[in-house]
Formats: sequence, C-alpha cells, structure tokens
Amino acid sequence: MQQSTEWMRDRADKLKEDVCTLFTPTKDILRRMYLVDEIVHLGIDHLFEKEIETALKDIHETEFASSNLHEVALRFRLLRERGFWVSPDIFNKFKGDDGNFLNEFAEDPRSLLCLYNAAHLFIHGELELEEAISFARNYLESMSSHSVLKAPLADQVKRHLCLPLPRTHKRVEMLHYMFEYDQENEHNPVLLELAKLDINLLQQVHLKELKEISWWWKDVLAHMGLDHIRDRVIECYTWSYAVYHEKDLALARMIFAKLVALTSVLDDTYDVHAYTSIEECRMLNVAIQGWDDSTALLVPEYLRKFYEIILRTFREFEDQIPRNQRYLAAFSKAELGSQNKADMACAVEAYIEEHKVTADVAIARINEVLEEEWKTTNQARVDHRAVLPVV
Repeated sequence: MQQSTEWMRDRADKLKEDVCTLFTPTKDILRRMYLVDEIVHLGIDHLFEKEIETALKDIHETEFASSNLHEVALRFRLLRERGFWVSPDIFNKFKGDDGNFLNEFAEDPRSLLCLYNAAHLFIHGELELEEAISFARNYLESMSSHSVLKAPLADQVKRHLCLPLPRTHKRVEMLHYMFEYDQENEHNPVLLELAKLDINLLQQVHLKELKEISWWWKDVLAHMGLDHIRDRVIECYTWSYAVYHEKDLALARMIFAKLVALTSVLDDTYDVHAYTSIEECRMLNVAIQGWDDSTALLVPEYLRKFYEIILRTFREFEDQIPRNQRYLAAFSKAELGSQNKADMACAVEAYIEEHKVTADVAIARINEVLEEEWKTTNQARVDHRAVLPVV
C-alpha cells in the first residue's frame, strides 16, 4: 500500500537523523570515505552537505598512506569532485620502473574501474591521468567483452565505459546504482531506504512543477499563435531537472525551464524563417537587444506577441527573485540578447548551399532523414508538424 506523503516525510526525517550519527568523527578514514561515496552515489548528498564537507576536509588533511589502488583512487575522486586538490603523483606507487602501471592490477576490475572514473577528473596537461584511463579501459573492455565479470560490477563497467562516472547524469546514475547497491551484501539499509523515500518525495514535487509549466506553455502557445513551434516543454523541464533536482531549487528549476522553452521558440523561428526572411529575424534580434516595450514596433507583426511574452516572463522572474539577486535576471537578458543566430546558417541554408536545390526540396529531404532516424531508434511516431521546425 502506498504510503502517505506525510508518513514518508516523517520517516525520511528520522532516517536523516540516523545517517547523521554515522558522520561522528572517527580515525577510520576509510569508513568515512565509503560513507560519503555511498551517499553521493545514491543521490542524497543534498541532504548532508555540511556533514560531507566536514568529512572531506578531514580526509584531505589526514595523511593517507594506503597501498590499495581502489582506496587511493576513491579518495582522489571524492576530493577532486568537491574541489580539493590532490596530486596525480599519488598513483606513482602503482607503477613500475618504466613508468607504466603494474600488470598485477589487470586482475582487479573493481580497482581498475575506480581508477578509470577517478582519472577522468584530470585537468589540462595531466598526461599521467590520461595514461591511467587508457590502461584501465583496455583491461576493462577485455573483461567486459569476455563476460568474466558478474553483476552488479559487470553492469557498472559496461555503463561507465560508455560514460565515465564524473560525466554521467547524476539522477540517472543514481537510479542504476540504487538497484546495484541493494545487491551488495554489506549495503546500509538505512541509506537505501532514505534514497528511495527521497526520490519519491522529489518526484511529487517535480510532477507538480511539470503540470504547472505545462499549463504555462499551453497559454504561451495559444497567445503566440505560431505554427512552426515545436512542443518541447517536457524536454525543457527535463533539462532544468538535470541541473537542479533538489527541492530547495524549485525557483531556479522553473526559471531555467522557461528560459530554455523561450530559447527553443527563438531557435525554431530563426531556423524556419531566417532563410526566407532574414531581415525580419534581424529585426527581432534588434528588438531583443533593446529590451523594451517601445521596441515591439520593430518586430514583425506575427512575432510581436512572442516578443511581448519574453518581456512579460522576465518581469515575472524579477518579481520572483530576491531583491539582492535581481542582477541574475539582467545577466540572463544580456545572454539571450547576444544570441544573434539570424546571422548563422541553419540546416536548410546549409543543405541548399551544398546540394544546390530549392528550399522546398531541402526541407523535404531533411524531414525524410529525421523520420528515418526516429524510426531506427524506436522513438514514438513522428508528427509532420513537429518535424518541420527541426530544420
């Protein structure tokens, strides 16, 4: 039976108290490292920011003389992810006289995967970490292709070879890891239960916001009356969710989603109309640069309502943002105003130039390509009205 929201909140609060006790200062650095890694990987680190920061500061300041590759690589990744400097020289102890990693680690996939993920936090010029990536990848790919690894490690290796841990979408990775963590014999049931409750509670918040922004988008579309606009509001909200998923970042999440949605309208307008009416698109750009009601007269009549919506939406942003942060709205205005895409070649223009065909032929061919791509990737049926604006 599905538990009530109130019960889940109360239970989550109790579990958070239990987890906080696990951060009790201790000389066992390894235990604290694994605790932080599990919390971050389960996506509940936003609940323990202060505790994690304190723990990592202690880990960074404490001498660490481990000769275990997995432990050294884990410490390296945890600290670099949070901005603590760790020299790549710590991996020299695992190399031979020739400067290459010792082959003895070829039989330790867990350590290789940890090294592989950690090394992806390299900065420009750290060739030794790029070499570490190649070393670990070669052996991991071999193990994966010969199916010598068992779940859940086999799944993690396959996933991270495709996309290293530091570059993954945090919430997607969390969903994978949650099931894998449950299979580990030594997993902490308190952390797992809290992670499940947290994602359920956040999902309720996100669904409510998605409903709200869908109604906003419906009104925007009706008011603009533009036929060439793609209905991408779900995609736009997903982008904002990927960047700001925490409950306390609701305002930032909604503002970002609306900004992306408005930018997509601008993108569709330039892509569809710029090749036939570049002057009209430039007039829209001039109006945006002016950013004032008086410049609305510069905008072609069929785009005037869109321009008015831009102005109205940013006024709403300014009303919602705390007074001492209003400069952020001004910065966003400057960034949208600087996107002079009307002077850039769109897909249609490029196709016309390359194949020396008419605009109608270019649009038809590009639509055919798009439809073929959607079919091959088993996407939902493509409506021709949604295809045309992509060009």
